[in-house]
Amino acid sequence: MRLIYLTALLALSAPAFAQDQRFLDSLRRLEPQTRLEQVCDYAVMSRIDRDTGKEADRAKSDVTSRPSHAGNTITATGGAFRSNGRWYGLSYVCQGTPDHLHVTSLHYKIGGTIPESKWASLGLWR
Repeated sequence: MRLIYLTALLALSAPAFAQDQRFLDSLRRLEPQTRLEQVCDYAVMSRIDRDTGKEADRAKSDVTSRPSHAGNTITATGGAFRSNGRWYGLSYVCQGTPDHLHVTSLHYKIGGTIPESKWASLGLWR
């Protein structure tokens, strides 16, 4: 427990650049398609926060269907994001850099609230 607390404390007190570098280093260990999904999921959460004021704390590109990949672009039509304990439908088209570490273009659409009665079957949680 102390190790978890210490790790969290160090992460919160580290400079933003160091946190960004650790995030990029962890992404580099992923397979390229997974890396692009992670980068795009993170980018769409940030954009939703900024654009709508909904505090998105989780996004998934593959809730009701697998995203499609074409080069540096991912199209997710069956995604979802969580905000304030509720899940919402999400679709997006996201283009990344050739190394799949950064987003160059992102267009998204928020869908309706996903009823809690469907969460378990969709792999969603509180």
